[in-house]
Amino acid sequence: MRHDALIRIGLWAALLAMGCKGGERPEPEEAPPAPAEQPEAEADKPADAPAQEPKAAGAPASLPNGLLLAYSQFQVVDGKATAKPGPARLDILTRENGEWRTETVEDAQSNVFHKAMPLAPRGQPPGILTLGGSGAHVKLWRRAKGELQSTTLWHAEFGGKFNRMRDAEIADLFGDGTPAIAVATHDQGVVAVLRQRVNKWRVERIDQKPDTFVHEIEIGDLDKDGTLEVYATPSEPNKLDAEAQHGEVVRYVPKDKKGPTTVADLGKRHAKEIYVGDVDGDGTDELYVAVEALTTGRGASLQIVEPVEIRRYDVGTAPEAKVVIATIPDRLCRFLTVGDVDGDGKKEMVAASFSKGLWLLRPGKDPKSEWGVESIDRDSGGFEHAALLTDLDEDGTDELYVAADVQGELRRYVWTRGRAKREVILSRDIPMSRMTWNIMPVSIGQLGR
Repeated sequence: MRHDALIRIGLWAALLAMGCKGGERPEPEEAPPAPAEQPEAEADKPADAPAQEPKAAGAPASLPNGLLLAYSQFQVVDGKATAKPGPARLDILTRENGEWRTETVEDAQSNVFHKAMPLAPRGQPPGILTLGGSGAHVKLWRRAKGELQSTTLWHAEFGGKFNRMRDAEIADLFGDGTPAIAVATHDQGVVAVLRQRVNKWRVERIDQKPDTFVHEIEIGDLDKDGTLEVYATPSEPNKLDAEAQHGEVVRYVPKDKKGPTTVADLGKRHAKEIYVGDVDGDGTDELYVAVEALTTGRGASLQIVEPVEIRRYDVGTAPEAKVVIATIPDRLCRFLTVGDVDGDGKKEMVAASFSKGLWLLRPGKDPKSEWGVESIDRDSGGFEHAALLTDLDEDGTDELYVAADVQGELRRYVWTRGRAKREVILSRDIPMSRMTWNIMPVSIGQLGR
């Protein structure tokens, strides 16, 4: 990563640490480290970036699916981003007649959308679900008279310093044919399930723990009993220095009113990203945990003692076990995304790390041992570094979409003859004016246009 990119990350830290009380700052879950905290590494060099794909070989002229981009945004004065956040922002990106088109939705009741995703309630028109922070709102947006308008499904104040809806997943958790929403929050460790009751949604809090951040929700069925489990990542409140931060992954079974049960005890380390799904193709879901680095020292003397680890847990794996399938030479890794990048019918995993780029992970003959790891693009970075493997053109092969916030670009990667080709589909003049928290696919038909 270039020196100017590191400077931008440091300025983000200053922006997020500044501001006034009463909602003036975005209250992110953690401020990015300053440049001096980044150890030098050969992986920072941008020379290894994939070549730009010729325009003619880029995305098709029109796509049946688009992207939902969830942001926090900062006000710009005299061409520079300030410490003052604007309203929560959602961009709906679609490809029509050879152009990428953006529809923007803003919500002044929150200063960040941590996530936006399609939701199709039973017996009702589909909409877009958003998770807001400071204030904490779960909203469903539907189109009326040409404009997207919201209905609040849940608003809460948790009694701590922060009020954030941090992550959610949607699934039929109770086996009744109705989608339920599992939600993680900050900073009182609240995990809740929203259940549809005709035209209303009932909130069931299934866990709560003081001074606890729950960063991530995943849903799957590791024990193959036909009942879905909810996995979450509670940890101690975020710290901006090198002190240890205890974390774990816990499991709930809402249908059976079970949990929390610790399935991964991370000791002095923690995770903000997990993935649950059948990656190795054996017909059974697995749990993957991106364990953040163990570091020592502070500021310019900060060093990585143990880098990011991607650990695997199967049903029956002991919580203290350490089945490491890959290591990433970085401090943070906030996105794991899974798909088939080369159309061979086998899934790969992409890990998007903080400052060392994008990494492709492939299971080997024994998927419970070390996987193959290769660099996709080292000139890509971001505090969250949101990434998504999805098949927007429905050709049977997934593309990779990445918010390279340090570079101020949204990028699209396709694999050609075994190599990733990069295409920039959006860019902004002031990279620091926004942080991308999540990317999700959406069908054009779900947009209500």
